Amino acid sequence: MEDTYRHKGLRRKLVESLREKGITEEKVLAAMDVLPRHFFLDSAFAELAYQDKALPIECEQTISQPYTVAFQTQLLEIKKRDKVLEIGTGSGYQAAVLGTMGARVFTVERQENLFHKTRKLLADMGFQNIRCYFRDGSKGLAEFAPYDKILVTAGADEVPQALLEQLKVGGMLVIPVGRRAQKMKRIIRKTEMEYMEEDWGDFRFVPFVKGTEPL
Repeated sequence: MEDTYRHKGLRRKLVESLREKGITEEKVLAAMDVLPRHFFLDSAFAELAYQDKALPIECEQTISQPYTVAFQTQLLEIKKRDKVLEIGTGSGYQAAVLGTMGARVFTVERQENLFHKTRKLLADMGFQNIRCYFRDGSKGLAEFAPYDKILVTAGADEVPQALLEQLKVGGMLVIPVGRRAQKMKRIIRKTEMEYMEEDWGDFRFVPFVKGTEPL
């Protein structure tokens, strides 16, 4: 797949629109400026890649709206070498944004078809700091815990206890919570037993589903 001057120009316009919508973290905007979003979409949707819209991918999933990706990433306050657990690999675009920012990403996908496709794409793009796993995201990825940051990219009815437990003291979890529409929550682990929760507004995500979907 090619990343043409036209694609780069469309990306620049998208990034400017995100800035106008209130995204202020320059590291997030810089990552989204260099990352070809059209690589993560079926060719039928490539022309729409730089509109600020969620778009369909395999397994009845979506690639999140760029604003949502930027907003969640900004909330995480990513630093280089942060150890980040992502629940819901999907197309791989969100993981690639985190990887472009220098995070060490452990990403979990419950759809085996998506898992194989996205793992290959990320490897082909040269991401050596992203590791993909076919797992039930509600259980996290305990063998590599604790994490500096955890990001959930689907709407959960409640915050999975396993994710809270896999967060470092001082770490933060960003998760949309709610059934029909979701409230974006940022949860900071203050001590071993104490968490602080912040509310960052209304969003809409595909549902968080437990279990796995093998081929």
